[in-house]
Amino acid sequence: MSANMEPQKVAGKRLVAIAAVALMAFIGILVETSMNVTFPTLMRTMHVSLSTVQWITTGYLLTVALLMITSAFLKQRFTNRQLFTAGALLFILGDLIGALAPNFWILLLGRLIQSGCAGIAIPLMINVIVESVPRSRLGFYMGMSSLILMIAPASGPTFGGLMVALANWRLIFWATLPVEVLILIFGWNALEQYTPTKAVKFDWRQFALLAVAFVAIMLGVNSLTTAGWLSWQFLGGLMLGIGALGAYVQVAKHSDKQLLKLEIFRNPIFTYSFFAYVILQFCNIGINFALPNYAQIVVGATSLIGGLMLLPGSLITAFLQPWFGHLLDEHGAKLPIMLGSSLFLLAALGFTLWGQRLTVIMIAGLYIVFSIGRSMAFSNTMTNGLKEVDLSQRADANAIYNTGQQFAGSLGTTILAALMSSVKGGGLSYAAATARGSQLAFGLIALLGIINFGFYFVVFKHQKQDA
Repeated sequence: MSANMEPQKVAGKRLVAIAAVALMAFIGILVETSMNVTFPTLMRTMHVSLSTVQWITTGYLLTVALLMITSAFLKQRFTNRQLFTAGALLFILGDLIGALAPNFWILLLGRLIQSGCAGIAIPLMINVIVESVPRSRLGFYMGMSSLILMIAPASGPTFGGLMVALANWRLIFWATLPVEVLILIFGWNALEQYTPTKAVKFDWRQFALLAVAFVAIMLGVNSLTTAGWLSWQFLGGLMLGIGALGAYVQVAKHSDKQLLKLEIFRNPIFTYSFFAYVILQFCNIGINFALPNYAQIVVGATSLIGGLMLLPGSLITAFLQPWFGHLLDEHGAKLPIMLGSSLFLLAALGFTLWGQRLTVIMIAGLYIVFSIGRSMAFSNTMTNGLKEVDLSQRADANAIYNTGQQFAGSLGTTILAALMSSVKGGGLSYAAATARGSQLAFGLIALLGIINFGFYFVVFKHQKQDA
C-alpha cells in the first residue's frame, strides 16, 4: 500500500485483530459490573456483609489496575499474540472457578483471576490501534475503543440482571465462557507483531510499592462504610498509600526502567487531560453502581429493572460513538469535550436536584443525557491527550491512562457506596436514608463535573493546535 493511501484505509487483517482484542476487552469489562445487581442475593446466601461483598467488584477493578501498571513492560517483553492468549485463558479459568464456586472466597478468587483478561486486553487493544491505524483515522478508532470502556460497564448491570432473571448469578459466568473461547479462536491468526520484543527485566520493587499504595488506599476507602471518615482504618490506609506512592517516586527517579514513566506528567496537556479522564471514569463506574442499587432499595424495582433502565442510555451512546470520534477528527477536541462535559454536568445536577424522589423513568432519562455527555468527553479526552505525547512514550502514556481509569473506577464504586449508606438514624427508613445518601453521592459527581471544566481550561490554554 502506498504512503498516500495509508491514511485512508486499514488493512482487513488488522481490522480483524482490532475487533478480536476489542471483543475480549468488552467481555472483560462487561463482567466488572455485572455482579452489582447480585449483591443482595450474595449477602443473603453466602452470609457476608455489604463491605465484604463489594470486593466482588472492587477487587476485580483493583487487580485490573495493578496489572495495567505492568502493561508497558508486557508490551516490550511479549508478543501481541502471547498477551491475547494469556488474557483469554485467564478469563476462561476465572469463569469456571466463579461458576462452580461453593462459597464467597472461592467466588472472589475466580473474579480476581478473571480480571487478568481485562488487565491485559484493554492496553493491548489501545496499543494495537495506535500502532496499526493511521493518525488521520485515530480519532474514530480510539472513539470506538472508548465506546467499549464506557458501554461495557454500563451494560454490566443490565446483563447481570437478565442472567439472574433467566436463572441465577452463576449464569453470568456460564454465558460468557463460550463467547471467550470463540474470541480466542477468532483472533488467534489475525494478531500481528508491529514492534520487536526484547528481554527487559521487571522491577519488582517498583511494582511492590505501587501495589502497596493502591491496596492500602482501597482498603482505607472501603472501611468508610463501617468505620467512618475519621477512623484509623481510613486515615491509616490513606497515609500508608500516600507514603508508598512517595517512595515509588523516589525510587523511580533513580531508575532507567520505570514501570510508569513519571516524566510524561511534565506535559501539562497530558497531565490535565489525565486528571479529567480519571474523574469521568470515577463517575461512570460509581453511578453504574449507585443507580441500580437506588432503584432496588429506594424505588423498589427488581434487579432486572434496575439493570435494564441503564440500557437506553448505553444503546444511544453506542450508536453515537463513531460520531463523537468524527467530531474530533473534523473539528478538533475542544468542541466535543466541552459539549460533552456540559451535558454530563447537566445530568449530574438533575440527579442531585431530584435525588430523593427519582423514579425509574427519570433515572433512565437523566442517564441518557449523562451517558451521551460523558462518552463524548471521555473518548476525546484520552485521544487528545495521547496525540500530544511523543510516539516513543505512547505505550507508557497508555499504561498511565488505563491504570488510572481502573483505579478511579474502583474508588468510584467504594466512595459512592459509602456516601449512599452514610445517612443513619433520625427515624428514617432504610429506603429514605439511602435516598438521602444517594443525593450526596450525586452531588459529588456534579462537583467533580465542575472541577473538570477547570482542567479542560488548562488543557486548551496550553494546546496550540487543536487538531
